[in-house]
Amino acid sequence: MEDELVARRLEKLEKWTSSFADALPERYPVSNSIAEVRALNDNSDGERLAAHPVHVRIAGRMLSYRKMGKIAFAHLSEGGVKLQVLFKRQRLDEAYGLLNLLDVGDWIGVEGDLFRTRTGELTVMVNSYTPLQKCRKPLPEKWHGLTDVEQRYRQRHLDLIINGESVKRFRARFRMIKAIRAFMDGEGFEEVETPMLHPLAGGAAAKPFATHHNSLDCDLFLRIAPELYLKRLVVGGLPRVYEINRNFRNEGIDTTHNPEFTMMECYQAYADMESLISFTERLLHNVSVAVSGKAVVSYGDGEVDFTPPYARLDLRESAIAALKERGVPEEARFSPEGRNEWIEKLGMSPLKAATPDRFLVEAFETLVEPTLQAPTFVCDFPLEVSPLSRRRADRPDTVARFELFAGRMELANAFSELNDPDDQRSRFREQARLKAAEDEEAMLYDEAYCDALEYGLPPTAGEGLGIDRLAMILTGTSSIRDVILFPLLKPIPPANVK
Repeated sequence: MEDELVARRLEKLEKWTSSFADALPERYPVSNSIAEVRALNDNSDGERLAAHPVHVRIAGRMLSYRKMGKIAFAHLSEGGVKLQVLFKRQRLDEAYGLLNLLDVGDWIGVEGDLFRTRTGELTVMVNSYTPLQKCRKPLPEKWHGLTDVEQRYRQRHLDLIINGESVKRFRARFRMIKAIRAFMDGEGFEEVETPMLHPLAGGAAAKPFATHHNSLDCDLFLRIAPELYLKRLVVGGLPRVYEINRNFRNEGIDTTHNPEFTMMECYQAYADMESLISFTERLLHNVSVAVSGKAVVSYGDGEVDFTPPYARLDLRESAIAALKERGVPEEARFSPEGRNEWIEKLGMSPLKAATPDRFLVEAFETLVEPTLQAPTFVCDFPLEVSPLSRRRADRPDTVARFELFAGRMELANAFSELNDPDDQRSRFREQARLKAAEDEEAMLYDEAYCDALEYGLPPTAGEGLGIDRLAMILTGTSSIRDVILFPLLKPIPPANVK
């Protein structure tokens, strides 16, 4: 059936060049975008438009078309914004009959004056029109949306054509990123760019994607984080830097994880973890208001209120309390037998709970994290899971680090930076030991970074903010795939090419 529809559309396309003098032009200058026409004239009533005609020349995709004898109505869409147009036989003469060569989905340009219909809809009275490009395939089911969710991800162009909500969601994401940049610039940060290809995968605990550079004959990794490069810039004398860009982690895919994702990382000299708590509250409050017009947004089965101050939890204390509620004896985590017994019962990962402190971190992620709907700073992480963080002076087994949770997922990770090169080398050696013991997420020893620390990293605090997850909350979206234009999917086997 679709083949027949495509054939009919191609037959119409063949007639375009002989029927229209200016069909398929190389360019079509417009007076305004459809969004600009709406913004400038949505508040103009019919009498005003009649008394002071507004002439426009616009272009868009024809998303609807209905012909009623001597008149025909259509809606043109551009960037998710629609405007009605009216074709009249009396005005168009022979060109009116050529409307039969157009199909829903075609791109056309129209020129005419604005007016209000009897129902009050802003409309262009068309004086002339130009076919710009044929839509050779029919659009999905009458513009009611794509019912196949995976098709929306694989064919995002169709999703954006058909689903107005998708366009709104991504425009909200674009506004969010602009608001973050405006805030960071206002705080005196400079936006920088650091490498995507790393000789060593560092800056986070994650499994990397590996590749090989032929000319240099060396293995490289897609970056899992820009952290170590950004801190070198602080060593070099740039006191406030940030980057918004992609990270890549060879991990599973679910509603909150995509192997390619966007982060904002920033580093501030002369600051500590506490400095970043108030900074983060101001940033998120500012961005929420810029995107949503308010600080409180609906998400999941509740709300997320970005109005400061946010709640704070001690990681160990909250994990111990959650374990106690489930009948886990406090001494269980101190022996392999005790840990193994409860790891299985609680659905925890054996690899991530191999020591007493790691057991608590895994218990927190399993039992506490899913309850954190309101923005919450979880502070004071164990040293052994924080190889780049500075120790707390009063608790040597604990680092000055927080993770921010909201909407029951992690949004940000921040800490006072470890700036002692000897301590950093010792931490890297421990990571190398874990890597040798088949911990795929352990960091590699990065002597180049340690050498940079020898030149002096001032007291510094750094933070990574998940752009995709923040977009999920601000748009009320339950899946990360709905806020990434082209999420990673399993490839479809290629069709045979004839």
